[in-house]
Formats: sequence, C-alpha cells, structure tokens
Amino acid sequence: MAMTLDTTAPDVTETREKSASNRRWQRFARPALGVVLPLTLALAWELAVWSGWSNGRLVPPPSRVFATIMELARSGELWRHITTTLSRVAAGFGLGVVAGTLLGAISGYWGIARRLLDPTVQALRAIPSIAWVPLFILWLGIFETSKVALIAVGVFFPVYLGVLGAILSVDRKIVEVGRTFRLSGPTMIRRILLPAVLPAYVVALRVGLGLGWMFVVAAEFMGASEGLGYLLIDGQQLGKPAQILAAITIFALLGKTTDWLIELITTPLLRWQDAFRPGGET
Repeated sequence: MAMTLDTTAPDVTETREKSASNRRWQRFARPALGVVLPLTLALAWELAVWSGWSNGRLVPPPSRVFATIMELARSGELWRHITTTLSRVAAGFGLGVVAGTLLGAISGYWGIARRLLDPTVQALRAIPSIAWVPLFILWLGIFETSKVALIAVGVFFPVYLGVLGAILSVDRKIVEVGRTFRLSGPTMIRRILLPAVLPAYVVALRVGLGLGWMFVVAAEFMGASEGLGYLLIDGQQLGKPAQILAAITIFALLGKTTDWLIELITTPLLRWQDAFRPGGET
C-alpha cells in the first residue's frame, strides 16, 4: 500500500518579488530616516520664531536661510563660491590621500621605515591646524597653493594613520599562509594585504574627507575672495547671520554628499565582507 504526502511548495517567484520589493523599500526608507531629525529641528525652530518665542535675529529661521540661499543662487554668486571651494577640497584631498597612502603603506610594511618616519609624523599631527596658516602664508603666499596645502595636511594624517594601523592589524596567520605559498612581496601586497586593509582604508578616506572640509574653512580665511569660507567671513563682518547659516548649511550638504559618493564608490569593493549588520540589516 503506497502512501503519498501532498505538500504545497512555496511560490518561489512570489517570494523573490517580495524580497526585491523589500530591498527597494529599504533603499529609499533608510536615507529618508536620516533627514527626519534635521527636518524636525528646522520645523520646530521655524514654529518658535513664527509664534513669537524668538525674534530670529541672531538665529534666523530656516525659511530666511533658504531665502538667502535662493538669492545667492539667482545672482550666480553661490555657484561661484561652491565651485571654488569644491576645487580646493578636491585638490587638497587628492594630494593628502596620495601622500598619506604612500607613507602609511611604507611605514606599515617596513619596520625600519616606521621607526624612522612615524615619530616625526605623530609629532606633526599634534600641531593645531591654525598653526600652519602663518607658515604656509609665509612660504606659499595667500593664493591657491597655500590653501590646497593646508587642506592636504588635514587629509594626510587620518589617511596615514588608517593605512598604517590597518597593515599592522592584519592577521599574522594570513600572512604566514602567503609565505607558505612562497608569494613574492608584490603578490603578498596585492592578494593578502590589500584586501585586508581595504575596509579600514575606506574609513580613513571618509575621515580624511571630513577633515578636508573642516580645513578648507581655515584655508579660505587666508585672504580668500571666493569660496564658502569667504561667505562666512563676509556674513560675520556685515552682520548677516542668515548668510552665515546658509554657508554652514551648504557645507553640511556638500560634505554629506561627497562622503556618500565615497561610500557608494567603495561599496562594490567590500561586498566580500561578511560583516555584522545591526538590527538585521542586509
């Protein structure tokens, strides 16, 4: 006597469609959550000024700041300042990343180079950013070269430390496996050290970029006639708090956008990671 068991197989196609739909929803919902807090604070302050709890003179409401941004955009002045600041940050970021990556890799890979270079780099890292300003003005003048050099200094140190620390934290067992297979120096770097260092390197790039945006303000205090830092100084001297907040808002938007671009570009390089995702994120 034969017995049969009837089972209903799940609809694989329907499951895949739901999974894809959930991924699309998460792709848009997660970034949307990030703007809830700033929008809530902005709305609360707007209501406080509108209801008369504050006159909004020293801290203008978001509507006034937005009107200032639109006025600068219509005059064409805003795009000129944004382009100038972006070009300075890009140039300084590029120089800082190249120098920090090379010296960090050399110091991390060769012990003699680390003992020779690292103490000097660590001592220079302790110098406040504003202390470099008079020296760069004296050496390079008040034009673009000194501004780019100051930004590059700000980017250099986190990238250097990130690369150095990542190399020194590579699992010794993985390196021993490479030596067991008699990998040459360049092959060891390409197939073992580089993948192991890459996650920390991406973090170092993001930190360096953040410092680059911070240093560009100090750089544009050095006799600049264009740039978002100039808008800050001009707003302070003319008593325009709305212009100051407008420049700060644009700095925040540009900084977040460039950080997101780095994250977007480097994500395909890190797909091999089986990292912990808090809250069940995928």
